[in-house]
Amino acid sequence: MRVALHSMIIGGAVEGYVTHHADIPEELRVLFREAGIADWTIWRSGLHLFHLVECDDFAHAMSIVQPHPANERWQRNIGRFVDGFFGPDGEVAFSPIERVWSMKGQLSGSE
Repeated sequence: MRVALHSMIIGGAVEGYVTHHADIPEELRVLFREAGIADWTIWRSGLHLFHLVECDDFAHAMSIVQPHPANERWQRNIGRFVDGFFGPDGEVAFSPIERVWSMKGQLSGSE
């Protein structure tokens, strides 16, 4: 399963955010793998961040990751650079955004 998320960096915090993501803690990488997250990619456009999470089951993965002490430590650290996550309608929420179209999907006939 692939899930897209949207978050924002606090103005003036881009360098800190990028620097802290250069090498996330090993305990967090292990936690992600244990939760069934195969990959998590982040793109930045200005202050906007777009995340693509590849996992077995996003809701299940987040039920493992969110309360874990390794994630709580990471959130306290990275949270000083992040303005928040935004859901598909712009509300403040850690929820997936809707996939609209894929060229690869259209060309293969799966859309």
